[in-house]
Amino acid sequence: MGRPDKSKAKKRGIRRFFSWKKLLGTFFVFCLLAMGALYVVYIMVPVPTANAEATMQSNIYKYANGKILARTGQINREIVGLEKIPEPVQKAFVAAENKSFYKDNGVDIKGTTRAAWSTLTGQGKQGGSTITQQYVKNFYLSQDQTATRKLKEMVIAVKVDQEKSKSEILAGYMNTSYYGRSAYGIQAAARSYYGVDATELTTAQGAYLASLLQAPNQYDWTSASATGRKLVEERWNYVLDNMVGEGWLSSTERAGMKFPVPQKAKPAPGMEGQTGYIVEAANQELMRQGVSEEDIKAGGWTITLSIDEKKQKDLVKAVDRQLEAKLDRKGDKKDATVQAGATSVDPKTGAVVAMYGGIGATEHWTSNATRRDYQPASTFKPIVLASAIENGSETQDGQEIGLGTIYDGTSQRKVVGTDIDFSPENEDDYSYGPVTVQKAANKSINSVFAQMIVDVGEAATKKTALDLGMKDGPDFGETPAMSLGTMGASTMDMAGVYATLDNHGKKVTPTLVKAASHKDRKVEAVDAIGNQVISREAADTTTKAMQGVVQNGSGFRAAGDYDAAGKTGTSENNRSAWFVGYTPELVTAVGLFGEDTKGKQVTLTNTINEGRANGGRTPAQIWGDYTTSALDGGSDARFDLETDGSGSYDQNPDPTRSTSEPTDEPTDEPTTESPDPTPPPTSTATTPPEPTHDPTTTPPQPPTEDPTEPTDEPTSPAPPTTEPPTTDPTTAQPPNPDPDEGQGQTGDTNTGRPQR
Repeated sequence: MGRPDKSKAKKRGIRRFFSWKKLLGTFFVFCLLAMGALYVVYIMVPVPTANAEATMQSNIYKYANGKILARTGQINREIVGLEKIPEPVQKAFVAAENKSFYKDNGVDIKGTTRAAWSTLTGQGKQGGSTITQQYVKNFYLSQDQTATRKLKEMVIAVKVDQEKSKSEILAGYMNTSYYGRSAYGIQAAARSYYGVDATELTTAQGAYLASLLQAPNQYDWTSASATGRKLVEERWNYVLDNMVGEGWLSSTERAGMKFPVPQKAKPAPGMEGQTGYIVEAANQELMRQGVSEEDIKAGGWTITLSIDEKKQKDLVKAVDRQLEAKLDRKGDKKDATVQAGATSVDPKTGAVVAMYGGIGATEHWTSNATRRDYQPASTFKPIVLASAIENGSETQDGQEIGLGTIYDGTSQRKVVGTDIDFSPENEDDYSYGPVTVQKAANKSINSVFAQMIVDVGEAATKKTALDLGMKDGPDFGETPAMSLGTMGASTMDMAGVYATLDNHGKKVTPTLVKAASHKDRKVEAVDAIGNQVISREAADTTTKAMQGVVQNGSGFRAAGDYDAAGKTGTSENNRSAWFVGYTPELVTAVGLFGEDTKGKQVTLTNTINEGRANGGRTPAQIWGDYTTSALDGGSDARFDLETDGSGSYDQNPDPTRSTSEPTDEPTDEPTTESPDPTPPPTSTATTPPEPTHDPTTTPPQPPTEDPTEPTDEPTSPAPPTTEPPTTDPTTAQPPNPDPDEGQGQTGDTNTGRPQR
């Protein structure tokens, strides 16, 4: 017998463990274990909540004409419903990424397995996911390319496909995908690449945006290399050909399509310039309407503002021309303290059509349009008059108050009818003697309005002020000094008050937000026009008085080719200077404020011009410049006033004017202005005669003394003479070449500071 073959015996032993039956059985067991493992994973892996970035959106702020003013938020995304995306554009995305989308169960086993194997073996990271899987990755998971994330993606995709409709999944995919140019979602992409909303996209444009998703940065046509352009065009053709193949696009339409070259990339509007002020004011208004700050910060709001793009530009240009061009902010510390603010309102609708908050929100965050920490000064005086007419008030001797009522305009005259010792000084300590209320408005005579508020009643006057739109506060005391505007107010507050007067006494509340919508809710616009808060006669009589201020008084620089009414104001120590005025179509409040680098109020004296920076100069010039531009050069609209006809500004002036009476009509470019307070005139009549000629025939001369800073202690007035001056009016030099509003008083006793 031969010896046994040991090698064959060994092979037979190995084969015993690897027979085909055993291998097949092992395979089935492995499959069962794998299926069991997958089932366990399916059970154990829940559909998570959306990740923070997937739901984060930007807020869109638009001008009244629909043009975007600003976009805020860390993520440039605005979620839109599928119904707002044209169906051919929807089909383009399906054709580009997943032709079987409407039929599959949410996963591509072959593609996902291939991608996972490539990742595990280090062959590179690959895609291979369905639209559902990509949506799951964007909305629920992260962008990490790991086997674990791929497995979770597949399991969650199956569950999501069972729980959501294909429309919901497709909308989620299109809204969460990244398109380049910092644009997340189809709406942001449509605006960034083609300057339109998603609803306006063409099929060709939609096919390009769908093509971008494969390589957003490489395929951006405006920055792509020659190779990148070639690749994206090939991808675009691939998408359209797939649409034809699926029956979603006709061959004829396809043949006529040309590649839709996108627009150049534009930076998203930021918060610089006036934008930040406007956005913050709009947010504050929304919060007053019940929208929480958290809701606003979460994003997703589309907010249409009342801001008129043209008028907004007109206002900025007016400030630049009349103020900024004349300041040296970098080289002069005093010039750097000047801050400007303005609010412009349509009196018929209450819409805020323009706003100026300062030199720029990124440089000076506090908005000078909405701040309330400065005194409105003599711009409050028309409210005193309005309250007098509204309440049928009488003087101390029983005369009903109207524009023709005579008051004693003597400077430092003690107010009677009150227990408070109050003797306000007029501008330049000038005593006018008997004057009409109309002239007192034109000249902003402190002694007249201090007496008038007592005649009306301080409480009644305050009620009128609040009814008209001013805001209450601890500095709004019911005292005679209130007549000089010693409380705080914003340009928006004063624009609202004067808009109510312009609207014949029917309440106007300035509003900035026309509409605000979110995918979950809408905010109704505020009804800016309210009830009748004062009578038409009271409002119109006050308007008539303020026409005189513009035509024959301190606001003459605001006059133009339009009907206008307004009032100037300069506060205590010249810390603020105002002009608030209106035409039948437009109300605008302009203020200058002195503020140092620490936020402390400082004087405006010797900043924009030598001497006082009063309301009749730069603020009135800004107002006139802006109003002329905003009304396209002028307007034929006229005030429709219902008054008793007394004391009109167009009465014939007296030609024998007292030579020492302060004039409101100097030459256009005086070389200097007297500081405030100034030494009193040396020849002041106790009761000078009413003027009988227009003082504009005599150009004023500058004072001979250098201007000095105002002090807290007033100078002692010279004793009045008993005879009026005899100086020839053609050669007289007024004590102040541009007197306007004096300085207010913060207390109830006479401090000697004039307020006009």
